[in-house]
Amino acid sequence: MSSIGDVLPQRKLLSNVDPALLHSWHPVARSTDVGENPHRVTLMGEAWVLYRHEGEIEAFVDQCPHRLAPLSLGRCRESGLECAYHGWRFDHSGQCIEIPALPPEARRPERARLSAAAGITERFGMVYLAPRTPLSPPPEHESVVNSRFQVGELPIIATRASAGFLCDNFIDLAHFPFLHASTFASEDAVTVGTAEISYDDHGFCAIYEHEFANREDPGVQSGLRPLIQRRKLTYQYHAPFTLFLTIDFLTSGGTNIIGFFVQPVNEEECVIFSTLWRDDLGGDPQAMKSAIEFERAIIEEDLWLQRQMPSLVLPLDPTIEVHTRADAMTLALRKVLRAHLGRFDQWNRHTALSSSHSAMSAQAQTRLRERDRSQPTREKAR
Repeated sequence: MSSIGDVLPQRKLLSNVDPALLHSWHPVARSTDVGENPHRVTLMGEAWVLYRHEGEIEAFVDQCPHRLAPLSLGRCRESGLECAYHGWRFDHSGQCIEIPALPPEARRPERARLSAAAGITERFGMVYLAPRTPLSPPPEHESVVNSRFQVGELPIIATRASAGFLCDNFIDLAHFPFLHASTFASEDAVTVGTAEISYDDHGFCAIYEHEFANREDPGVQSGLRPLIQRRKLTYQYHAPFTLFLTIDFLTSGGTNIIGFFVQPVNEEECVIFSTLWRDDLGGDPQAMKSAIEFERAIIEEDLWLQRQMPSLVLPLDPTIEVHTRADAMTLALRKVLRAHLGRFDQWNRHTALSSSHSAMSAQAQTRLRERDRSQPTREKAR
């Protein structure tokens, strides 16, 4: 697979429903929300039905081929999925195995099968789906499987937003003093310093230290530590819409990992999943509840603005917007996304070229066969 620098930028804009995103891994549900009953999700305007069979998740386009009814209205049987409308049954590969209106010996239509997702997997308590052949691996994060962390899941948020802008906002350092003054930002820490950014094939890692107002620290209330403290932020981005932020509290101690997973539902809507992994709460459920409420308040501060963005298309061409050196991480995100979409463009061109060559080869073989058939006739005429 090509590296970031090998892929030429092809796209200037990114919408929630860009066709290239069909070849990506997307978060679509929490693992705990998918059981043995049909579960409906919508990704890029297309509905999918998910369910578990022997612990593994199956995923199909949420549409019965008979009358196009949503399969998510049906039920799961031992043998597979049953449509609620006429009772057509499909096995776990998507093949139709029973049509109640026909006798058992009747031949079932060849097209009586479901469209399966190209990929389905689970990571960090999330279900990831790839509608078409994925051109990159699913995201990874080693630290969140560490047993020392206490896990907390934020309520799922559905909102009007651009998935690209939501990810852009998550890694944007310059907006802290303005949108987050009431939660964690320090009004004195306005200038953005330099982040250390390193790339891999499908994303980047950025490390940044700064001062912030640690209103969560009990030591602040007791007078043990000052309100303004230092922390190290480590952002990890995996294209297109998965982010992790590891916060190491340098003054008070402890680590907080925030997972931020965005599902583009359609052109104007997204679903946000967010999970906390913390080792500084002593396993206290009430402390985790407070941490979840605090993080939800931060997200709502961001969404107040994101919901009102006039355009829900993220510019990838850096000349469309005005950038400064304080925007290094958001520029890195655009660079990775251009490369990510560029891989699809390369793959698409290669596929089209291969198809064209195959068609030309087939035509050449046909001409050769016709020539061979006519050759004996010409010999006989001489």
